Amino acid sequence: MVWTQESQEERRVKLYGLLGELPPRDRPVTGKRLSEVEHDTYTLETWVLDLNGIEPVPAYFTRHHKATRPFPVVLFNHSHGGDWVLGKDELILGREYLADPPYGDELAKRGFGALAIDAWNFGERRGKKESELFKELLWQGQVLWGLMVYDSLKAVDYLMGRSDVDSARLATLGISMGSTMAWWVAALDPRVKVCIDICCLTDFHTLIKTRSLDAHGLYYYVPSLLKYFDTASINALIAPRPHLGLAGNHDKLTPSEGLERIDTALRKVYTNMGAEDAWRLLRYNTGHFETKAMRIEILRFLEKWL
Repeated sequence: MVWTQESQEERRVKLYGLLGELPPRDRPVTGKRLSEVEHDTYTLETWVLDLNGIEPVPAYFTRHHKATRPFPVVLFNHSHGGDWVLGKDELILGREYLADPPYGDELAKRGFGALAIDAWNFGERRGKKESELFKELLWQGQVLWGLMVYDSLKAVDYLMGRSDVDSARLATLGISMGSTMAWWVAALDPRVKVCIDICCLTDFHTLIKTRSLDAHGLYYYVPSLLKYFDTASINALIAPRPHLGLAGNHDKLTPSEGLERIDTALRKVYTNMGAEDAWRLLRYNTGHFETKAMRIEILRFLEKWL
């Protein structure tokens, strides 16, 4: 773990500064609701949000029909999986490597709202190859992951502005790319009170050691990151807020040696902060997918801490 004498807020500023040229962090968020449809478990709101001033961001917001307001909410980060079409629909349709039912149903039944946006180049924002977009942005001093994280941070701004959302009870979760987004957003934004990452808590240095860099797409890579941060030191910025990681021991995207390295470091961080029970890493003898056992633990963690 990269240890420094800087405060958490100073470290957040440094981490954010590695994300390339971004729109102003304080630009206002606006949006237009396109439709509202009643489903069996939830009401589905379809939105187009202005998060970045560059291109519109399609979004879904789900809430239980009878949810007590203000209600807790989850920022749901969709995965990659080589499917650039699905995007935010993962919230309501699920995915082959997610347990059933889809999180839109699962969260609504428990009184949680949920927001999912199409990440850059996914869903209704697709149209370019990932490698093409990555190269184009690099020429302009921009980082694809930086723009993706920026939109997610601005999505938090949007949620904070909704009168039906309890701004003190915000969680974020996702699998794979969505997992990585969850811990980056929680690290950078203390307004996120609970973080749950599924199958992508990857130690960068172990990834290099095991020659597994190509297991992750181009979107994942941030220039100069390893000069200042490793995975554990980014995740340390979430402490002492509750954080649940779930991983498969046979998942090639998260080599086991790296999981042990992260867990050891974060146990020490949380213990030093007097919050030993707020960090948990659960490991299963599985691959890159969410099991029913994982889903049970995720829901318990949400209900306990949110």
